[in-house]
Amino acid sequence: MGNFGENWEIMLSGEYSVTLDDTGRIALPRDLRDELEKGQVVLTKGPDSCLWLYPAEEWKEQERLILRNTNRFSKEGREIMRNFIGPQKYLDMDKQGRILIPPTLRDHAGLSRDCIILGQYDYVEIWADDRYRTHVQSNVDVLNAGLEKLGAKIDERDGDDAGNSTHAGTAGRDHTVPRAEGQG
Repeated sequence: MGNFGENWEIMLSGEYSVTLDDTGRIALPRDLRDELEKGQVVLTKGPDSCLWLYPAEEWKEQERLILRNTNRFSKEGREIMRNFIGPQKYLDMDKQGRILIPPTLRDHAGLSRDCIILGQYDYVEIWADDRYRTHVQSNVDVLNAGLEKLGAKIDERDGDDAGNSTHAGTAGRDHTVPRAEGQG
């Protein structure tokens, strides 16, 4: 949990536009609701002015990781605890698959009416639509740098595969191409 590939029981993915109603509830998309209906969910503040929604069992593992790796006697540690552990709320979905987002969490994420729900494998991010779009546009450089690092890791891993590298070829077919001497 927290590491991709460890928990294949949960698969939360997709980007959805949803509406926050006048009482502060959002209806979770059916695809996500099917995965999350297996039990309670936990909602807490996320970084980047969004909210994180976890299945309760997955959150318990994340909470243990935070607690084990956070020094409560350091200023940074206390801020991490205040941001993620303090505001957490255990929630139940109603029969229509809606959850009530408490006002303090709505304020943190700037949620009003138009929202984005973004599946992240084992948790879900909930964003105010305008904040999400601004975040994506202003972080293109971060994304590109991350893709470069990911590509380097893939090349490094593929280099361990007898000097061959798999690359997408024409019409999306994969081809194994021998690497030139000295090529990493």
